[in-house]
This record gives sequence, C-alpha cells and structure tokens, in this order.
Amino acid sequence: MPRFTYSGRPEAELSRAGKAAVVLINLGTPDAPTPAAVRRYLAQFLSDPRVIEAPRWLWLPVLYGAILPLRSGRSARAYTSIWTEHGSPLLAGSQRLAAALDRELKACCTGPVEVHLAMTYGQPSLPATLAQLDRDGVRRILALPLYPQYSATSTGAALDALAHALGSLRWPPELRTITDYHDNPDHIEALARTIETHWASHGRADRLVLSFHGIPLRYAKAGDPYRLHCQATARRLAERLGLPDGDYVMTYQSRVGREEWLKPYTDVTLAELAAAGVRAVQVVCPGFAVDCLETLEEIAVENRQHFLHAGGQRYEYIPALNDQPVQVESLLKLVLQHTRGWPEFAARTAVDAEALHGAA
Repeated sequence: MPRFTYSGRPEAELSRAGKAAVVLINLGTPDAPTPAAVRRYLAQFLSDPRVIEAPRWLWLPVLYGAILPLRSGRSARAYTSIWTEHGSPLLAGSQRLAAALDRELKACCTGPVEVHLAMTYGQPSLPATLAQLDRDGVRRILALPLYPQYSATSTGAALDALAHALGSLRWPPELRTITDYHDNPDHIEALARTIETHWASHGRADRLVLSFHGIPLRYAKAGDPYRLHCQATARRLAERLGLPDGDYVMTYQSRVGREEWLKPYTDVTLAELAAAGVRAVQVVCPGFAVDCLETLEEIAVENRQHFLHAGGQRYEYIPALNDQPVQVESLLKLVLQHTRGWPEFAARTAVDAEALHGAA
C-alpha cells in the first residue's frame, strides 16, 4: 500500500494552543512623497472597483492615460508638505495607535493576544500581515477597519482585501469583523472629550464644522449606508456636546471629478459661512481615526485658506483622535465586546472582567 506523509506543520505545533490577534486596517499611504511612489499607490487605490464604480474597460484607460500622469506629481507635492521625520503621518499614527492598543490588551487579557496594523493599499499589506500571523500560529483574528462609518469604498474594500488574503491560506483562522462603530457610545465620548479639551485651551468658535469624507451621491442612492452613519455620528456628537442646531454644521470633503457627491461640500460651506459673517470656525473630522493627507493638508491648510480668503478671521483644525488615550480606551472596549467567548481575551483580573462586562 502507498504510504502518505504529512508535509505541513508538525503535530506538536498543531496541538498547542493558538494565539489571537486584532488586525487594525487603514486605507494606506505611499511609501514616499515622490511622484513614482504616489503613482504606484494611486494606481492600486483607484483601480479598486469598490472605490471607482465604473466599467473597467472604460475607467482603466482613463486612469492610466490621464489621471495618474496628471495627479501623481500634484499629490506628491501635497504629501511632501505633511511628511515627517517618521514618514507618512497616516502610517506613523496608525502604528502608534496599534502599539498603544496592543499594550492595553496585553495588560488586561490572560491569553496570547497581539495587535497588528495592515493597509488595504500599500504597506504593510494585508496579505503579508496575514501570512505572518499564520506562520506565528494565530488561530483567531478580529478585523477592525479604522472607519467609524461604513462605506463600500472604505470598509467594504478593506473586507474584500481581507477575504482575498485569507483565500491564500491553507488553514484560515477563525474570523470576526467589525463593520462600523459610528454610534458606539465610547467612540462618541472619545470625540466629545477631545473637542472639549480643545475648547478648554482655545475657547469656542462661532461654528463647529463636522467634516466627513465624501462619496459620490449615486453610491448613497445605490444603498451605501455611509450618509446615514455620518448623520447619526453628527447628531449623537452634537447631543453629547449640548450643541443646538445653529452652533454646528455637517459637511463632506475630498470630492474629485465632475459628478455630484454628498452635500454640503466642506470648502463651499466654509466660504459661505465667512461670507455670511461667521468670523471663527473650528473644524473636526469625525470619520478619520488617524490624521492623514485629507486632514493635515486639505482641512488644516487648504480649507483654512478658503475660509480666510472669504472673510473669516479665525480658523482652527481639531486633530483626529490618533493614539490619544480616549481613542485607545474606546477601541479596547470595542475589541473586548466583539471577542467575547474567545479564551485569549479572558480578563486577567476581576476589575478587567467588570470592564469587559460593561463594554458589552
């Protein structure tokens, strides 16, 4: 009779208890603020059918023939203006957030748990991250895309990339996903506290502008819940801050192309506010977990110019939550809520157990 041999993991390795991991997923960033690096990044990002819903035969020639040659240099200059000694602000900030959450999880959980960062586009990639976790014996993964409000263009794309990466593993791990946390009370509290901290140091402005990343209007009409999630976040945040309707405005930023996107537009609204006599605004971006090009350059610099040139006098950008303790705490509670029943996430002490119970 033929003899069969097993060429995979040794039995001793298969029999030992596995590990668990939380994978934070963010959008991604170029490797460097150069036209070539930006072109590689944009090519991957803008060729995703979740991001650009258009026939490939029609879109890809436009992307490679016109958009990438024209946009890569301009975007590279914008990235250069925000690049730091640590590299991309989005990557460095996401890494700090992952490290802080990793420390908190290890402090309160009994099992072998760890937090890793992966990007939908660029590096560190999801395929490389999951392959490394597989080699490390991780058998349970909680995937947490860092997008509080769900959109097919962001969370949906991240989950597509996750599924594709898992498809290359012979023995995929047990998987749980968090698709949104737009109205999570701990997240709303974290946003409110960072705004109140800014107010305590700088005072209040005439208006608080809540600027969310936009999507094409037709995506929302097709059933994307993103607009509803943004509206719910804005409403709950305003309620928590005690703001009447006239003291804040909700807008959408970062539109590209000629088609209609979700309105009102941030840049147009800021100019209109200044023209109407509003002299001071503070802008916060509740859809961004970590500061990036769209907040540090578009909101903090470009839109400031729109407001001041239209007659405004005082413009302040309130930074994203980044790795502030309030965000780390809120994500820790979110993770504990979604990993109930997994032995690796069992509480280390009675105090931790009470915190876990309260987060559920």
